[in-house]
Amino acid sequence: MDFLRPASWEEALAAKAEYPTAVPIAGGTDVMVEINFDHRRPEYLLDLNRIPELREWEVGEETVQLGASVPYTQIMDHLRAELPGLALAAHTVGSPQIRNRGSVGGNLGAASPAGDSHPALLSAGAEVEAESVRGTRLIPVEEFYTGVKRNALEPDELIRSVHIKKADGPQQFSKVGTRNAMVIAVCAFGIALHPATRTVKTGIGSAAPTPLRARAAEDFLNAALEEGGFWESGKIITPSVAKQFAELASGACNPIDDVRGTAKYRRHAVGIMARRTLGWTWEQYRGTGRTLEGAA
Repeated sequence: MDFLRPASWEEALAAKAEYPTAVPIAGGTDVMVEINFDHRRPEYLLDLNRIPELREWEVGEETVQLGASVPYTQIMDHLRAELPGLALAAHTVGSPQIRNRGSVGGNLGAASPAGDSHPALLSAGAEVEAESVRGTRLIPVEEFYTGVKRNALEPDELIRSVHIKKADGPQQFSKVGTRNAMVIAVCAFGIALHPATRTVKTGIGSAAPTPLRARAAEDFLNAALEEGGFWESGKIITPSVAKQFAELASGACNPIDDVRGTAKYRRHAVGIMARRTLGWTWEQYRGTGRTLEGAA
């Protein structure tokens, strides 16, 4: 196994173009586990730790540009207001050591359906900035996952950053695990209210071959909130609406039975999390003057 160690982003892109099978490594929290268990034996490892811009972020007017190697602890400490759903998800990642090394870019590169950041990225609205020596492109996050541990990157592309919409309303993240900490998700659910567009977006993890949005549930809830005048009045969402939303979210799943949980349990748990997180975010929306600024 050869170890490639570029000193700049340009060198990293050139190395990936020359060695397209090279596996990028920064935090190593996924890659090294696979290597240690002999599940993977890449010919080349591409070390990205000497590239400082990958550990930087920029808060813009509408989006946060998050470098691919920004660790979860930095999101928790510095971007909680702009990316509350992702910060909540970051809290559930592994141990403090893992949170100090792991990153959203690594989660996306691994493309595991159980990756903790995926539901938050889907519900917030994100685009993956992929770059190669040929140029740069932005990939909507819902199009990025192409299969179990497969993504839309071309062989010569690397993830430079993730562009995530700043929160304009409450966001939540919930995760079921076989214990309280340091655990791979049995299933996970993210939700984000977007009062500016009067929409709700969701994200589901570890309950299908890829992370996904519960689009039927979103469409139902968006119509129910609009037709019922909920956005203007801030009245409590009726139990029947919450129940239907939960059932549709559960129906979006396509899970498997494995050592962490059965398919039936995953569907049930996603429905429970959908109902609960909807209740939490809506109560926050009602309690803050129905604007994000009111929560400040």
